[in-house]
Amino acid sequence: MNQSRRSFLKHSAATAAVGSFAAPDILSARSPNAKLNIASIAVGGRGWADVNGAAKGHNLVAFCDVMTGVSSRKGGYAAAAKQWPKARRYQDWRKLLDESGDIDAITISTPDHMHALPTLAAATLGKHVFTQKPLTHTIHESRTLLIETRRLGVATQMGIQNQSTVGHRTAVAMIQSGLIGKIKEAHGWSHKGWAGPKEGRPEHADKIPAGLDWDLWLGVAPTRPYAEKIYQPMNWRGWTDFGSGTLGDMGIHIFEPMVSALQVAPPVSVQSSGIKPNAETWQPTNKIKYEFTGNQYTATETLTYFWQDGGAGRPLLSTSKYLPSGLKLPNQGTLFVGQSGAIVLPHGGKPMVFPDDLLTGYEMPAIEKRGHFDNWHEAIQTGNPACASFDFAAPLTETVLLGNIAVRFPNQKLNWDSAALRFTNNDDANSFVKGDYRSGWEL
Repeated sequence: MNQSRRSFLKHSAATAAVGSFAAPDILSARSPNAKLNIASIAVGGRGWADVNGAAKGHNLVAFCDVMTGVSSRKGGYAAAAKQWPKARRYQDWRKLLDESGDIDAITISTPDHMHALPTLAAATLGKHVFTQKPLTHTIHESRTLLIETRRLGVATQMGIQNQSTVGHRTAVAMIQSGLIGKIKEAHGWSHKGWAGPKEGRPEHADKIPAGLDWDLWLGVAPTRPYAEKIYQPMNWRGWTDFGSGTLGDMGIHIFEPMVSALQVAPPVSVQSSGIKPNAETWQPTNKIKYEFTGNQYTATETLTYFWQDGGAGRPLLSTSKYLPSGLKLPNQGTLFVGQSGAIVLPHGGKPMVFPDDLLTGYEMPAIEKRGHFDNWHEAIQTGNPACASFDFAAPLTETVLLGNIAVRFPNQKLNWDSAALRFTNNDDANSFVKGDYRSGWEL
């Protein structure tokens, strides 16, 4: 960890020019036709899908999970041991890395607060990395991973599988072809509302379940007693020390089509009109306005993107004159308002074009199927960047997490300088760009 930190400090001068920071060739682990040796850190819940996706067609040689006993999560340690009986088994990811000489690539599917540390440690050892979304828990971590993985030359991919779906890529192609004209504004929304209990952290301590290493689960976060059903199996998303709320869970998915289609850099400003979160938990409802510098795909010099989640509802149909009055918007999705029409992209679905006569005579883009893990495997074996490499994922994560800083300062417009990684008009907000780490767990 100390070597990686020194490397980051050495290269921090390049942060201001990160967009032009030359990425070295990706180190190809093996010949294009060889099977990769894969390891997985966290194999329950989302991690179960990840380990199965990463190992398909390749060799799973090792896996790790802080919970070795019976749990309510899908998959998990016991299931992985049954499915891959010859794979080495660990509870501590650091031990796995100590014995990783035969490993080419590693998936990291831990809770948000533990994404950056094992990812950086694995990359420092020359391992190609697949890390779940959001890429990191803080903006500083995302920039660190971007710079360091570029320097180390490893193939990277963030777990944002919707980016590889045909529906998503069709919407991107439609917008970039000018089907609805240049984009005037965009909206994203989710019905989810991750939040912790209003009363905050419980004072009592429950018995730690058999097989769970609670200290390892806490990792970089401050020490606290185990509390039954408060943090696990998924409730950690509502706690600021562990999760990134609804923005980190679903916003990272739903912002992605806008960033892919319009190729915008991180925003120049962000402002929340919602409720300030509690000291330790996120609020279940957010309304946030982002402003981006416009480009060849936008109708204006500044593009406005509106985000809302939880009880904030969906965008008003009156947002665009092209949306029919009886339209029922999906629970989660993206709305692009163009000069001559609108596109609604349900999360995980197919784009809907309004007015539909825009499709008359329109040649639909030919989109080939793409496996998100296959794309990462190809990046490792060929040296070509993956679709959601950290060069894409780190700025996207930065964009999304800016909203989680804005919600702490309701009704204040925060001006963001991405090159300098700081707000130019609020020093208090800058204190949330980089997190604090428990002693012994520093990045």
